Amino acid sequence: MKISGNKIIMLNPINIGHLSTVYHTSFILMGTDWLDKAGIHANWKLFASGPDIVKAFANEEIDIGYIGLPPAIIGIDRGIPIICVAGGHVEGTVLIARDKYRTLGDSGSLNAALSQFEGKSIGSPPKGSIHDVIINNAINEAKFNIEVKNFTWTDFVLEALVDGEIDAAVGTPSLAVAAARACGAKIIIPPHALWQDNPSYGIVIRKELMQSPDVILSFLKLHEKASNFIRTNPQDAAKMVSKLTGIVDEEFVVSAYMVSPKYCASLSSEFVLSTMAFVPVLHRLKYISRLLSENEIFEYSFIKKTHKEPPHYNSIIRSNQPL
Repeated sequence: MKISGNKIIMLNPINIGHLSTVYHTSFILMGTDWLDKAGIHANWKLFASGPDIVKAFANEEIDIGYIGLPPAIIGIDRGIPIICVAGGHVEGTVLIARDKYRTLGDSGSLNAALSQFEGKSIGSPPKGSIHDVIINNAINEAKFNIEVKNFTWTDFVLEALVDGEIDAAVGTPSLAVAAARACGAKIIIPPHALWQDNPSYGIVIRKELMQSPDVILSFLKLHEKASNFIRTNPQDAAKMVSKLTGIVDEEFVVSAYMVSPKYCASLSSEFVLSTMAFVPVLHRLKYISRLLSENEIFEYSFIKKTHKEPPHYNSIIRSNQPL
């Protein structure tokens, strides 16, 4: 890396691991020239799940990852040298099922809604993903006999729900929108009710990248810019994502945005407290061997320099406004 004026010039590409989740800023940064103009040459790599991104970190295949915090915590516990430097989105896990099941509002409580699946099965992304941890914790606390079936790709969860292989599914807002279209499924338990402020994804880096602080700072500025774009210009952002993926239409992306419209790069106190609440749960579920400290999971110095205003997670998402 070298610096020319205010522009970073990368001598080697930065490898960034991302998921197919349409509301992550990865798609905005891939669909614009913002990183190139900042002098960051990015090599994007698609992964099936957060645990797969952790494996890529372990193999030194990526420098930056878009990942839910529970799988990152599991990786840190296993000695993988990674740390979270920014937020991204909160409350990105929903429970969905076909129309015959009662919603949380109709059931009256979380446990009452969940009790409908006693003796049945709920599909989830891989073991160790944030969705898997959240649903297993809810089942464990309620002491229900509900099987959690894990799938390597979210697409396989959707197929299993459509085929009747599973009775319900837990996953992202994108899964909820896709399932509504594919089989008329609906949201049974909304994101805030499953785990309030849960860190559905943050920006995690390989610690070695901290030797290039200007790269991290520049990336986080653009990550926040992209978060603002999604929040203030959802239609334009959706158009960009739809064109880039070539798989989903603009209406699909906007619908996914609106299921849980809580986007920001900051490490808010709520984001951090919710993350730390996962630590004893992960330990109880035997996903980690010890109770990690906050300083093992978070590095605040970079986001404090790039996001000095209050968090935007609870800002109301608006129709198109100039960025």
